[in-house]
Amino acid sequence: MKFSILILMMMISFGLHAQTKKIDTAKSSIHWVGKKITGKHDGTINFKEGSLVFDKNKLKGGSFTVDMTTINATDVSGGAKEKLDAHLKADDFFGVEKYPTSTLKITNITDKGNGVYTVTADLTIKAKSNPVTFDMNVSGKSASAKLSVDRTKYDITYKSGSVFDGLGDKAISDEFDLEVKLVF
Repeated sequence: MKFSILILMMMISFGLHAQTKKIDTAKSSIHWVGKKITGKHDGTINFKEGSLVFDKNKLKGGSFTVDMTTINATDVSGGAKEKLDAHLKADDFFGVEKYPTSTLKITNITDKGNGVYTVTADLTIKAKSNPVTFDMNVSGKSASAKLSVDRTKYDITYKSGSVFDGLGDKAISDEFDLEVKLVF
């Protein structure tokens, strides 16, 4: 009986240290860069929601939902911007009418020290999930990460040189880069 009470007290004690911190979606940001043979485009996407889980001051988990309907090119303006934004939202790319959100759920974390963690997570885009690994820096009430994503793993193959032959300088890189800043 005393042993059971001791175990229960230890479980409660450990559970009290875990803390979920919601991100401030207005202050958090995702910057994307997509490259092609003849140049690149970049822009932003907004978070819908997200949180990080800490045990004391150590990162232990987290999950995020991104509002894909907010994908936005920032390197062009006027008609070119409208055309690019519409194309990114279309089925050739993210198909936001059918898939309005993407998610990332942390599955494993390795503490590298000094607020740096190697994170493995399941990234879901267009209902396709694949693991991604990246480093995340946590400092105070913020975190940041940079990662590259192979779009072909999510059935985004438009002008992919690894999928289609003969594209020449019309080919678009299979990988796009994300720079993520979180405020919680």
